[in-house]
Amino acid sequence: MARTIEILQTERGLSQRQLAGRVTALGHPMSNTMLSRIERAQRRCDADDLVVIAKALLVSPLVLLQRPTAT
Repeated sequence: MARTIEILQTERGLSQRQLAGRVTALGHPMSNTMLSRIERAQRRCDADDLVVIAKALLVSPLVLLQRPTAT
């Protein structure tokens, strides 16, 4: 999941700070440090995090749970 977030973020031209800002704007406060820790698997990504990160990336949460693939 962590690698998939990173791939999608890059494909959309978003920095960690921008993605964290989108997540926060959706009502789920998240710093770029928190997002970085999720991407490096140093922080647990709970269901709430998963849903709002997916929404910020404009994908289904299921996409984040699949094996990473660059498109």
